[in-house]
Amino acid sequence: MNLFIGNLPSPVGTLTLVWDEQGALRALDFDGFEERFQRLLVAHYGKCDLSQAQAPNELGSALEAYFAGDFGPVDRLTVRTNGTPFQQQVWAALREIPAGTTMSYGQLAQKTGRPSASRAVGRANGSNQVGIVVPCHRVIGADGSLTGYGGGMDRKRWLLDHERTHLFQLAG
Repeated sequence: MNLFIGNLPSPVGTLTLVWDEQGALRALDFDGFEERFQRLLVAHYGKCDLSQAQAPNELGSALEAYFAGDFGPVDRLTVRTNGTPFQQQVWAALREIPAGTTMSYGQLAQKTGRPSASRAVGRANGSNQVGIVVPCHRVIGADGSLTGYGGGMDRKRWLLDHERTHLFQLAG
């Protein structure tokens, strides 16, 4: 499998993107988390060749729009990830959580039709290799508290505040 890798600056640090020959996003992670990024790539794709390239315009412009407060283009990006059927189900459910809102692990488990699978949902959430676009940052604890995030808690807080601020401005 031929995959491409490139970087994109953002307000939350440099993003590392991986995409395939068709331009589908395969991975997105943050600077400072290279070990996690490599571990997830190997777990999901095995050993693969990564060719350095400039991100396709569609990926770059969708992420730039997200950071400017327009969340629609990111929602329309093609994402192609490897994972178990359950992981794929959880990641699809994550993409249905609207920007600016949150859902608990238990609620996400119910959404997948497995109400007693909160921990398994948490593990699938933690294996998500496409941050922001597959918005695992929108998942919180049952008590409403912010819980772990692969990109760090400061980024999780920033992403949630960013989404809420822009949605509030649009509504106002």
